[in-house]
Amino acid sequence: MLVPKRAKFRKQFRGTMRGEEIRGSMIAFGQYGLKALSAGWVSSRQIEAGRRVLTRYTQKGGRVWIRIFPDKPISDKPPEVRMGGGKGDVVDYVSVVRPGRIIFEMGGIPEDLAKQAMGSAGSKLPVSTKFITRN
Repeated sequence: MLVPKRAKFRKQFRGTMRGEEIRGSMIAFGQYGLKALSAGWVSSRQIEAGRRVLTRYTQKGGRVWIRIFPDKPISDKPPEVRMGGGKGDVVDYVSVVRPGRIIFEMGGIPEDLAKQAMGSAGSKLPVSTKFITRN
């Protein structure tokens, strides 16, 4: 799973997800992409699940690019703990995804196979997505 090697600060605020994505909204590496249509947090486990689906479809020489990285730490307190006592421990890392962001890219396989793979990978994610092609 994807986890940052180092972080300047151990814990972060939750933040807001307003607006549309400007950076990372065009296909840069492959011929096909999976674009986010809604905002949300995509965890490292969900990215890994999508990656596994895509690599299963690209056994015969295709290529997969992951365009997001989970660098936001999410903290959580254990169950049945009273209020107070500070912020909880870091339990997971997520990537903040806003509408317009390309999440995965693929290349080297036919379009119908790529569309099927991207649809299957998109069902593993908590954001709504659509399949796009270059041009």
